[in-house]
Amino acid sequence: MKKLTALLPLSISIATALATAAHAQATGLQWSLPPEEQVVKALDGHPTVEAAGKRVGAASAASDMLRVGPHEVQLTGSYINRDVRLERNYTEFDGTVSRSFRLPGKAALDREAGQLGVEVAQNRMEDTRHQAALYLSQLWYDWLTASELNRTDQSNVALLERGLAAVKRRVQLRDASMLDTDQAQAALDQAKGVAAASLADMKQARALLQSNFPDLALPSDAPSLADPVLPSQDLTALHDLVIQRSHEIGAADREALRLEVVARRAKADRLPDPQLGVRAFSERSGIERGVGVVFSIPLGGRYRKFQQDQAEANASAASMDLAQARRMVLAMADTDMANASGRYVAWQRLQGAARSSLDAATRTERGYEGGIIDLSDLLYSRRQAHDADRLAIDARSSATRAIVKLLIDSHTIWQGNEKEP
Repeated sequence: MKKLTALLPLSISIATALATAAHAQATGLQWSLPPEEQVVKALDGHPTVEAAGKRVGAASAASDMLRVGPHEVQLTGSYINRDVRLERNYTEFDGTVSRSFRLPGKAALDREAGQLGVEVAQNRMEDTRHQAALYLSQLWYDWLTASELNRTDQSNVALLERGLAAVKRRVQLRDASMLDTDQAQAALDQAKGVAAASLADMKQARALLQSNFPDLALPSDAPSLADPVLPSQDLTALHDLVIQRSHEIGAADREALRLEVVARRAKADRLPDPQLGVRAFSERSGIERGVGVVFSIPLGGRYRKFQQDQAEANASAASMDLAQARRMVLAMADTDMANASGRYVAWQRLQGAARSSLDAATRTERGYEGGIIDLSDLLYSRRQAHDADRLAIDARSSATRAIVKLLIDSHTIWQGNEKEP
């Protein structure tokens, strides 16, 4: 019986994988990430990040508005032509220049609220950038994973094509039956279908990545998905950094403080601001003239009381939002750490399973060559090895994603010009 060397040369795919991993480590592409300067540029140019930056500018303008106050100089006046019976026409006019003034303490509260508003907007901008980084990471690994799966699928198709050709030659030599040809052809058609699906996934993933982050220069072919590497930092330390550097908590904290200041300002506004001015007038065509000081102050009523109640309720709600933000970030930190360690262990197990499936397939091939195992068993063993390889790729991707997510959430990578919360 002739040796069917083209059907299952799995050592080729293993050697290729080892060479790819060695190349990735040699070029420093840890976790198969794109160059950081390109990522920072892509994140800074993302529309959501740019929009958040504009909102920081709006918050800064609002802070300036609160600093100078809403009160401006008002000019009022009148001009009258009076016709007095049995006398004559008189020309009369008057003018008043006035301005309201904030009572002591209100200006300081406005300045504090304005500055806190800027800090809220800055933290929200950084959190928006953080969310964009997570989205970029997701799309990037979707592309790498689909490409890695397609590579192994195409390799499997090539192996089965050579195997089918070998079976057909054996049929011509009357060393195999047409049933063997049908089985080999069915295995090849199934492998081609799987490869076509992974190719579609790869193209879709690349299109999504390119359209959402056009500033990220993508190579023609996706980089190889390197083996996951645990960070040099302790996972517990990264877990703590997720909480310490959370801009979501920072924004909620600043917002709670801002609304507390707004509530104090509403309480102070129960006593309205006075208005002072100077009035000059001329009556009876200048026969009577005068200059004086005018003064007015609104009498605060229930509206201002309800306004204070509303501000205090908003401040209380913001404190609850802060507590919820802290819980959510703590849960995220716990999940990130558990995922990073758990997915890494899962990848090790599935990688071991892939090696065991490879060993089993190799032994099955030897049995087929020795005539003690038929083709159907060989094809089944090959399919098992290929499925195990795909599972190992998915596990490798999941482990790397989990590790990189922990690094992004802890603001260890892709910070750019990020400010501490």
